[in-house]
Amino acid sequence: MDKNVNISILMDFYGQLLTLKQLDAMDLYYNNDLSLSEIALELGISRQGVRDSIKRGEKQLYELEEKLGLVKRFNDISKNIDIMNSVIDSLQIADGDKEKLDKIKEISKGLTKDL
Repeated sequence: MDKNVNISILMDFYGQLLTLKQLDAMDLYYNNDLSLSEIALELGISRQGVRDSIKRGEKQLYELEEKLGLVKRFNDISKNIDIMNSVIDSLQIADGDKEKLDKIKEISKGLTKDL
């Protein structure tokens, strides 16, 4: 996966655990595609300060994922739900079982939404 996408995903899961300064700098860099100089002007700090803040934030995000594994768990659950939906769609059902199968599909959609 592309580093920028990976960092953005980690920020979605763990961003609130970063300092506000780190989160702001990383959001402007990864999600708004601003340069370090542009971010420095926006935040009123030096370009080096922006770079240091982003690097510390990246390190924290990777460490949090290593310890907690929420992104991996989310991806594993999503993949299993997709497999379950494929199996459900491939089933040949008798007329009486259609209601049960529809209920399973509804639960599956709810699980996906809850993730």
